[in-house]
Amino acid sequence: MSRLAARRLDSVIDAVGNTPTVRLNRVAQDMPDVEVWAKLEFANPGGSVKDRPALRMIQDALADGRMSRDKILIDSTSGNTGVAYSLFGAALGLRIRLVMPSNVSKARKDIARSFGTEIIYSDPMEGSDGAIRLARELVAKEPETYFYPDQYSNPSNWRAHYDGTGREILEDLGPRLTHFVAGLGTTGTMMGCTRRIKHDAPHVQCVAVEPADALHGLEGLKHMASSLVPPIYDPHVPDRILPVKTEDGWDMADRLAREEGLHVGHSSGANVFAAIQIAGEVQKSGRSGCIVAIVCDRGDRYFAPMKWERRYVW
Repeated sequence: MSRLAARRLDSVIDAVGNTPTVRLNRVAQDMPDVEVWAKLEFANPGGSVKDRPALRMIQDALADGRMSRDKILIDSTSGNTGVAYSLFGAALGLRIRLVMPSNVSKARKDIARSFGTEIIYSDPMEGSDGAIRLARELVAKEPETYFYPDQYSNPSNWRAHYDGTGREILEDLGPRLTHFVAGLGTTGTMMGCTRRIKHDAPHVQCVAVEPADALHGLEGLKHMASSLVPPIYDPHVPDRILPVKTEDGWDMADRLAREEGLHVGHSSGANVFAAIQIAGEVQKSGRSGCIVAIVCDRGDRYFAPMKWERRYVW
């Protein structure tokens, strides 16, 4: 199912959203009574789900005067939001400065820099929380220099998904939809999509995915009990939180490439792993179901070997 069609756009920013929803047939073949779908957010122009909130945060700040061409946008990121900021900064003529853990994949560092973005590296051992702390320190020292959208606290983050991603999912799958699955990072996707889905279809079960352990290899996802909890996160919004092991997310990403032709990142693998687990529960109960999982980005952003690399040699 896809709404993609040839169209003329005034700017690359008009290409954000309206991403395709694709049926997963082979990885879900043991659950014939349950439909499993993937919302392909890598079809956004910046290659990830983060295009939506990054653009919304910039547009809202330009509209109300918090951001101008006299200021530098600065934020912490594990990569994908940074790529999105960089892309839209180039398109809109804005200066971008990002704080990233130095062990973020080389591909995402290189992509962000290609748009003219400046990168400041934080301690890799402190992960995304260390990048948040460093960004806040820099803003506190020079508050007049920066616009700090703070993706973890900014309501424009989740509103982008309320108005966009969640609405599109409902349009794509309609009354058949029974479950929605997304991971917890900034938590904007889960917060916004769930609120929209529940508004229109309160029977749908919305499941949040998080890493099973504090030390994990699911880049972009947060283990909430051991992390700085994003202020936009409300633990009462999801119906269920499903922990996924790093190995299961990586293995499912491999399966999606081999069996579905979808080369995706490991957080996407974790989301689909959770969706398949839920599909098995629904099938075992004797009911039918329709599950959609967010596929956040493409796997080519993870080509550089990382801590959890097991079998690959590049």
